[in-house]
Amino acid sequence: MTNLAKCAEIVDEAARTAAAIPQFTESAPLDVEEAYAIQALSMERRFARGERLIGVKMGLTSRAKMIQVGVDEVIWGRLTDAMRLEEGGSLSKARYVHPRIEPELAFLMKRELSGEVSAAEALSAVEAIAPAMEVIDSRYRDFKFALPDVIADNSSSSGFVVGNWARPDQDFSNLGIVVEVDGRPVQIGSTAAILGHPIRSLVAAARATAGIGGLKPGWIVLAGGATAAHPLKLGQNVRTTIQNLGPVSISVAE
Repeated sequence: MTNLAKCAEIVDEAARTAAAIPQFTESAPLDVEEAYAIQALSMERRFARGERLIGVKMGLTSRAKMIQVGVDEVIWGRLTDAMRLEEGGSLSKARYVHPRIEPELAFLMKRELSGEVSAAEALSAVEAIAPAMEVIDSRYRDFKFALPDVIADNSSSSGFVVGNWARPDQDFSNLGIVVEVDGRPVQIGSTAAILGHPIRSLVAAARATAGIGGLKPGWIVLAGGATAAHPLKLGQNVRTTIQNLGPVSISVAE
């Protein structure tokens, strides 16, 4: 893949217009390094339109997610202010190609965190934790892709919603999670599904983002989906409840 800027333009337009595109890897080889370069260039286009970087998301951090997409590598993407959805509000399905939603644990950073850090060092940089959900929406046709395609497409991150913040000085290693659609449970899991302990995802995030200066104070870090992602349909109300942390919800509008 030689024209990374062109690829960035293609994937950015696909996200902006909610249009499906062919996989890049169908027509030419693409490695992970090139894929992250495309992601960065595509996000720069969004920043030029006025969006602001406010955090990162970690992806493929649960066994369920790895099985779902057939890979075994942790990946990351960028979060912007335009991607944040109102808790208890609604998302417009028209803005997405084939949206899905997954339960997350969110970290709010109080200090910079970068490079190789321990779990204790990572936790000491956290201001608060909260229940959250991420809307993922691969722009590739038929929701089919190779790992580099996913990374180039901002690791499928398209939106997120965060519930009430709570103190981080509590045991969140194995909290029960229930995802309900219109009051009916559709996914049940635990925060332990996130790399065995969500703090390991934050450690990975510090390492992965070292090349862009690491995690910044005030940033939100989504630890990764704790269950398989659930497809969204018009009119649904989705509610995730994490034990001891409470609920977070969103509805699906046109």
